[in-house]
Amino acid sequence: MKRLAELRESLVIALWFMFLTFPILVIQVNTIEKTIIWRWQNLLYVGIGSFALSFVWRYFIGKAAAGGRASGERAEEKTSILQRITADSRFSRSAILLTALIALAFPFLSSTYQVNIMTTALMYVVLGLGLNIVVGQAGLLHLGYVAFYAVGAYTYALLYQHFGIGFWTALPLGALMAMVFGLLLGFPVLRLRGDYLAIVTLGFGEITRIVLENWSEFSSGPSGISEIPRPGFFNLAMDLEESTIYLYFLMVGFVLFTIFVTNRLQNSRIGRAWLALREDEVACEAMGVNKTVAKMTAFALGSTWAGMMGVVFAAKTTFVNPASFTFLESAMILSIVVLGGMGSTLGVILASFLLILLPEYLRAFSDYRMLLFGTIMVVMMIFRPQGIITNIRRTYEYHFERKQNGAPDASV
Repeated sequence: MKRLAELRESLVIALWFMFLTFPILVIQVNTIEKTIIWRWQNLLYVGIGSFALSFVWRYFIGKAAAGGRASGERAEEKTSILQRITADSRFSRSAILLTALIALAFPFLSSTYQVNIMTTALMYVVLGLGLNIVVGQAGLLHLGYVAFYAVGAYTYALLYQHFGIGFWTALPLGALMAMVFGLLLGFPVLRLRGDYLAIVTLGFGEITRIVLENWSEFSSGPSGISEIPRPGFFNLAMDLEESTIYLYFLMVGFVLFTIFVTNRLQNSRIGRAWLALREDEVACEAMGVNKTVAKMTAFALGSTWAGMMGVVFAAKTTFVNPASFTFLESAMILSIVVLGGMGSTLGVILASFLLILLPEYLRAFSDYRMLLFGTIMVVMMIFRPQGIITNIRRTYEYHFERKQNGAPDASV
């Protein structure tokens, strides 16, 4: 009876998919000859495919639920195989050495196009790690992160346009301006949490984009600012290929610096405060943690990395306009954090490469990219909601043993 009910539900889902996709996949209008072409075979494919996928989907959900119950009964080993492997120091050293060799050799073994794509992926690694501070560690849902990205980019563009300031001078200034905007956003939302915080940050991101688009005297409006110089190296003249390779190595350095800083922050006093804030805000405040300082620090530090990457983005593209800083960018960066694993540095890095590189290398599926992207996110949220790599939290255990004479012995 259960199997029959599942077949009936899959059939209903297939009929709904056929009904919803009928105007798009079946009806084709030839505007030149003014005729309608009926593609009934597409309707058949949709029905069969959705029925089969729905049935298989229910099978795997049931299997996952049964596996979850079984693992809950014998859950003594809480770490995954990947976590146990990465915890091995020999594996970690070998992986770091191999990654370093590949990173050094990559620009000399690939084309300029490939190096350019990898540089973009590294930029999103830094952006994901920056947002990971706010969302993954502090638990503050931020949907307007692209606003700080835009602040950094326009800081460099405007400083060069009006004052002729170069990349290396604009880099700390862009980070500082983004930090100031992060603090300005942090003050009004101190009392907000959850969905309300997400709505306010989303509004902040859209306000920033609309201001840049309509204040033409300040930002040149939709036309944007062009001819922004690329980063220099002691005034050496570099062609496009050399400049691309130089920017790639620059981004490798930024990634290493960001990983070092975020790991140090995660294991610091403020990192523990963020973790407590994420788990339970009321209990965090009751334990004596300054909630205001923790939130403001998270907003300020998270926006700093976005500001720096905004400067790098302006230097990489040599052109900025408001169309580059839409909500889709914020959603992409947030998806990187969620897909990689909340608070997990390695997970964010892997998710950045997956979400940025795969669409470039799978150009044949460009028409279905958002559909595949949404499908991957739904599958991840159902079967692995903790992300690709779960963040390993330090735990302290108290072992109590009695000696032969009956005196207690404690060890941590």
